[in-house]
Amino acid sequence: MQNKLKIGFIGGGNMAAALIGGLVTELTGPEHIHVVDLNQMSLTRMETEFGVTTSLGFDDRLMPLDVIILAVKPQQLRDVVGELKPFLNEQLLLSIAAGVRATDIARWLNGYQKIVRAMPNTPALIGKGMTGLFALPEVSEEQKNAAESIMHAVGNAIWLEDEDKIDVVTAVSGSGPAYVFYFIEALQQAAMELGLTEDQGMQLAIGTFNGAAQLAMHSSEPVSVLRERVTSKGGTTYAALSSMEADDVKLSIIKAVKLAAARGRELGEEYGQQA
Repeated sequence: MQNKLKIGFIGGGNMAAALIGGLVTELTGPEHIHVVDLNQMSLTRMETEFGVTTSLGFDDRLMPLDVIILAVKPQQLRDVVGELKPFLNEQLLLSIAAGVRATDIARWLNGYQKIVRAMPNTPALIGKGMTGLFALPEVSEEQKNAAESIMHAVGNAIWLEDEDKIDVVTAVSGSGPAYVFYFIEALQQAAMELGLTEDQGMQLAIGTFNGAAQLAMHSSEPVSVLRERVTSKGGTTYAALSSMEADDVKLSIIKAVKLAAARGRELGEEYGQQA
């Protein structure tokens, strides 16, 4: 299946464009990709940039597809799957709509079970994404492999056995880029207050984050050991980390991520209340 996957996209936004860009390079050809969107400008962009086929509404071109990717806003998903229902014929539905549970999508589709829920993050826009995946029981191994291959086109992916854990993925990696940007902003501001220019602070902060992340990725040692190696007692790093520990920075981050996970569960409940 994966050598010539026939893939449809419901929604033609930025994440769909990122996935299509990765797919036509790694997994399938543009002639095997079809995009449905209500915005003609978005469709024209897809046609021009990638050479895919498009339409302003659902039609029989969806029926022979292997995978249909639901790439619409979560508040639109209930209505979208209602319109999609007549065109389903054992295709895999891969939902990247944040907060909407696969079990609710299945309920809206009168028990249709060929559903994988994915939670990617924004670095997928440059092929560096991190995605959590969850499959309902009736999804075949071949379909799971297809879903994983699709998300690997824009980064890495991990499988979860419990759909509730998607809320944790949302809190850690889905929202995570914002935490990183927040810390970069703080480093940049500190650099400026200590006399560097805005550009110098930005280069130092982003370059340091990028290098440290790459070191952590390629090292066989825990990040705690890498941290300790930079921290000489009585030195500059020790002074900074001691201040952070005194201010409970780590505990504050953990608390924030837990609050994000709780909000993810609340959103799932809210979207799931749609009849």
